[in-house]
Amino acid sequence: MRVHILADAAATAERAADIVEGAIRSTPHPGIGLATGSTMVGVYRSLARRCREGTLSFSEATVYLLDEYIGLDADHPQTYRNVITRSFTELVDLRNDAVFAPDCQAPDLDGEARRYDRLVRAAGIDIQLLGIGGNGHIAFNEPGTPFDAKTNVVSLSEATRRDNARFFDSLDDVPGNAITQGIGTILQAKQILLVAQGSHKSRPVRDALEGPVSTETPASAVQLHPNVAVVLDREAASLLSNLRPES
Repeated sequence: MRVHILADAAATAERAADIVEGAIRSTPHPGIGLATGSTMVGVYRSLARRCREGTLSFSEATVYLLDEYIGLDADHPQTYRNVITRSFTELVDLRNDAVFAPDCQAPDLDGEARRYDRLVRAAGIDIQLLGIGGNGHIAFNEPGTPFDAKTNVVSLSEATRRDNARFFDSLDDVPGNAITQGIGTILQAKQILLVAQGSHKSRPVRDALEGPVSTETPASAVQLHPNVAVVLDREAASLLSNLRPES
């Protein structure tokens, strides 16, 4: 595991984008796993700028979303497909048919979760971006999720719904269910990039990276993966031991 500690959110976003760029350049047809959330906004902004400046292309890439809410209309601005479209995919040179996400309008949601799991595993993800929740969740895998879990329909904890309420008009508007890639599916990626910023992420970061590998901290599963990069700002890294900032 390689842990990079940067001075602030801007430097963190640039370093994370550097790692994504390296993964893209290392394979002719990269598969990229995309996460949503405020942590990723700067990362996607940096990648889009590089594409706009002509130094990086996504024309041969295919991207796969980690998860999607159940119960939102397809045109709702907070579906993760729409969030990713606004913040990233419409800003780069991805092909129109190169973006995949769970179909949460499908009549058989459990069947759709199984279909999407097969799709992601068959694709082979070259780099999977991850954020980390306040309770240590990755994607929508809440504490207690088995590490071999496949893509499935899940219920969101109240803590997760409260964390996400800032994107909605009220807590009541936050969906209670989603389709999410399971931890076992995430661990199939060739490389994992975990990004965290802010003091509110310091405890889950410490538990994930230095605590015991436990389903009570889903993000601790990254300790089981052979190729993990973690990019943190100083605040998110503040509870880690024996690590020095890079800048």
